[in-house]
Amino acid sequence: MGVVFAKTANGQDEISSRAGGLSPRVRRVLILVDGRKTVTELRELVAADDLTHTLGALEELGLIEVRKADSAGGGGDEPAGALPSITAFRELPANRQPKELEMARNFMINTLKNFCSLYGPISLMSNINAASSHEELRELYPEWYRLIVDSRSGRRSAENLRKDLLKVL
Repeated sequence: MGVVFAKTANGQDEISSRAGGLSPRVRRVLILVDGRKTVTELRELVAADDLTHTLGALEELGLIEVRKADSAGGGGDEPAGALPSITAFRELPANRQPKELEMARNFMINTLKNFCSLYGPISLMSNINAASSHEELRELYPEWYRLIVDSRSGRRSAENLRKDLLKVL
C-alpha cells in the first residue's frame, strides 16, 4: 500500500505566491505532489534521502494532506481520515511501560553515537538521557532525526531508523 498526498488550498497558494519561504528542494517536492503519485513514486523522482521528513514538514505546514492509499493491486481508494499522518506518533497506552521509554532512550543515544560525531550531539544525548517521559523524548525527536539525516552514513538508514524508533516512542 502506498500513501498518496495532494496539495491543500494553502499548498496551491504557496506554489503561486512563494510566500512561505520554502527551500528549493522542499518546493520541488511540493510541486511534485499531485494527488496521484504515491510516496514510493515520489522517492524515484526526488533525490532527497529525507523525503518522509520533507513530506511530514509540508503536512505540518498545512500545504499537503493524505489523499488516499493505493493497494498493491492498484486502485483502492480510502478516505484521508482513515490514514495516519506520516509524522504521527503512535497513541500511547494509558499504562505505559518504563521498558519502552528506556528502549527509545537507548535507541536514540546509540544511533547518535553510531552515525554522528561522538562529541557533536553531546547536549542532545544528555537531554535524551534526562527525559523522564515519552512526551519529553518526542520533543527531542526532530533534532535527533535532523542529526541522523545530516550525517553521511545515517542519511542512507534514516527511514528505517525512524520507523524503528516510532515503534517504541
